[in-house]
Amino acid sequence: MKTLAIFLGLTTLVYAEEANFRAGAALSNITPKMGVVLDGTIMQIGPAKHVHDELWVRCLVLDDGATKLAFAEVDNTMVSRPIHDAAKAMIMKRVGIPPNHVCIAATHTHSTPRAVIGLKDDDLHREYLDDLAVKIADGVHRAYNNLAAAEIGWGSFREPRYVHNRRWRLKQAITNPFGESGEMVKMNPGGRNPNAVEPAGPVDDQVFVVALRQHDSGQPLAVLANYGLHYVGGVPRGEVSADYFAVFADRIQQNWKADRLSPPFVGIMTNGTSGDVNAVDFSKPRQRYASYERMTTVGQDLAEGAIRVIESMEFRSNVKLAAASADLELRVRKPEAERLGWAAETLPVTPHRLSLSQIYAREAHALAEFPDTVSVPIQAFRIGDLAIAQSPCETFAETGLKIKNASPFPGTTFTIELANGYNGYLPSKEQHKLGGYETWPARSSYLEVDAEQKIRDGLMKLLEQLKGDIE
Repeated sequence: MKTLAIFLGLTTLVYAEEANFRAGAALSNITPKMGVVLDGTIMQIGPAKHVHDELWVRCLVLDDGATKLAFAEVDNTMVSRPIHDAAKAMIMKRVGIPPNHVCIAATHTHSTPRAVIGLKDDDLHREYLDDLAVKIADGVHRAYNNLAAAEIGWGSFREPRYVHNRRWRLKQAITNPFGESGEMVKMNPGGRNPNAVEPAGPVDDQVFVVALRQHDSGQPLAVLANYGLHYVGGVPRGEVSADYFAVFADRIQQNWKADRLSPPFVGIMTNGTSGDVNAVDFSKPRQRYASYERMTTVGQDLAEGAIRVIESMEFRSNVKLAAASADLELRVRKPEAERLGWAAETLPVTPHRLSLSQIYAREAHALAEFPDTVSVPIQAFRIGDLAIAQSPCETFAETGLKIKNASPFPGTTFTIELANGYNGYLPSKEQHKLGGYETWPARSSYLEVDAEQKIRDGLMKLLEQLKGDIE
């Protein structure tokens, strides 16, 4: 049986007597054409009919004189690894930033096409995928071109109002879409569900804020934030939106008085460990909001908190950068003969809007075509005493908290999820035993039961390597 194989790509930190830190930021528009299908592996949304707000790749490049790091946050639900790899290869060819020094991640807004290869047999979808890697590379290239002397600072604050674990333990077991009983967790159980006992896991309410300003003028350059909250939603069917991530970006620009700058200011909200977290408190009756109302409140409040941190932030221009990366070979939970037999009986002959069981019957057939193992990318960056872990999965809050608590960078570690690939949900072994949507085998959840432990251990090794390099 294969276990994880780690190949470290570690940048050596080189000290310089002079502070020569530079940063550059830029945007690249990835708004899809009307008619591109917004469906996911599970969700059935239909084609794009209207654009509420433009979608972007929000890019940031950092340079300490010896090492460069790049961030590209993509307004998309999830992005297949071949698209990441293609964009990174273009970035390397154009500006010389190594692939493992580039963090490309999805915001996980659900009001976009899914950048999943093979998801849709549709010309518009294929065209969207073909363009995406180029536009990601374009954004990083522009940010590289904007490199200038800069200062950087970071800090954090707590925002507990909008993070709630959506997986709830049940008094009585329920049946899953495969017709199997024994499920002891339900996702989004509804307000005051009499069968729901308590959340099945914790949340992480810490908001990290990394801010950059021009060295000479002090003018705002960029903000890179991180919060462990799924998309908020409230978007009418068929409308395209970057969700609260875009609201944050717009409001932080206004709050930091960064309008009409050249090059433009770029606000970035990355998705933290939020695979089991959303903005709904299921201990209370469900509240109703107008379209876009809730995401606007969340994004604006996060920006207000971020600006308070920035106002008391210590900026510096002598930080050093480093990166480490690994590939883990993990098993796929492929369907057995009995599951495939059930799927053959359940899947309809003619296509129409599928029931939940029919969706998972289709997913069983899709997983049967998967390889037995997949290569899962993990990365970590170091910016001075700040550490940024990167997971390619929809990672649970409990995993993010464990990484923070065990990190050799105490108090200054956060995780960006859905980064550098897409490998579905990442429940722990204990969460797998409880069941629930995030554990059901599909293209949205297919890694082996021990994957969470292996990915977490792998990320900890990368962080230890980054820490040990200058100790």
